[in-house]
Amino acid sequence: MHADPPDLEATAAALRVTIARLVRRVRNEGGMQEFTPSQTAVVRMLSELDAGATIAELARLENVRPQSMSATVAELRDAGIVDRRPDPDDGRAQLVFLTDAAQAAITRARANKTGWLVNAMRDRLTSDEQRTLAEAAELFDRLLAP
Repeated sequence: MHADPPDLEATAAALRVTIARLVRRVRNEGGMQEFTPSQTAVVRMLSELDAGATIAELARLENVRPQSMSATVAELRDAGIVDRRPDPDDGRAQLVFLTDAAQAAITRARANKTGWLVNAMRDRLTSDEQRTLAEAAELFDRLLAP
């Protein structure tokens, strides 16, 4: 005999609220300054690009005007998060890259976030619940797949 399927609307609402709370908590555990959504997108992109990127490339990746991206990059530069250097392939262009201090802070923040989550799972969940959560992580990946 099969159990009745769950109420998907109630499940979706509960997940949305709980995931938002989890995201806020994990973000707070990172200990980094808060960025605007635009700044966050630039920092995330640059942390994934070893060689940096031009303003035009960043703007294209974010689907914004180069002028808007230039303003976002200027704010991040003023905060010491990014800097610029000449593009070795195009002497007219400047590459935007994360500063060493920003990269180190991002690495620390990620470690803090992961560490908090590992400790919370270890301290608050049974082994069976930890396995269930691991399975749920795979299910979330499937939900997000194109």
